[in-house]
Amino acid sequence: MPGLADPNFAGSVIYLFEHTERGAMGLVINRPTELDMGALFEKIEVKLEAAPISSQPVYFGGPVQIERGFVLHKPTAEVLYSSSLAVPGGLTMTTSKDILEAVAVGAGPNQFLMTLGYAGWSAGQLEEEITLNDWMNVPLSQEQMIDIIFNTPYSQRYERTMNHLGFDPSHLSGEAGHA
Repeated sequence: MPGLADPNFAGSVIYLFEHTERGAMGLVINRPTELDMGALFEKIEVKLEAAPISSQPVYFGGPVQIERGFVLHKPTAEVLYSSSLAVPGGLTMTTSKDILEAVAVGAGPNQFLMTLGYAGWSAGQLEEEITLNDWMNVPLSQEQMIDIIFNTPYSQRYERTMNHLGFDPSHLSGEAGHA
């Protein structure tokens, strides 16, 4: 929501892929870091042979475990990675190095988003933040979500996501009324 002042999340779009009674977890999908894939591959000492992805940004996925990488991608039927999890919307999240090794040689998924860190909430925390008017839930179809994550420039993801609500998000107030 416009009134959220937390610098980790202000203006962020989060792909929420787990929300249970134990808590919630997601990835910020519209906050690129200064690190690109080429620099990341140098840091992890993997030779990048697929040059087109070298300048692709690495995203700030959230403030939890920022030293850990998360690769959000479309599932690949022919290749299984050692640490992959099917997530809502027909996507897969992989946290193992083998996916990056496959990407480096051009054998990984065609579309992916690499983040460092994730956004996490303890049991009931996200629900409380929603009642405080910090977050807005935007339900999207699988096609809409994939389009925003993989086909929309990061600078337009917030606006494109909010536009699916059917009104101009600039009309929202950062203040909530509670009777």
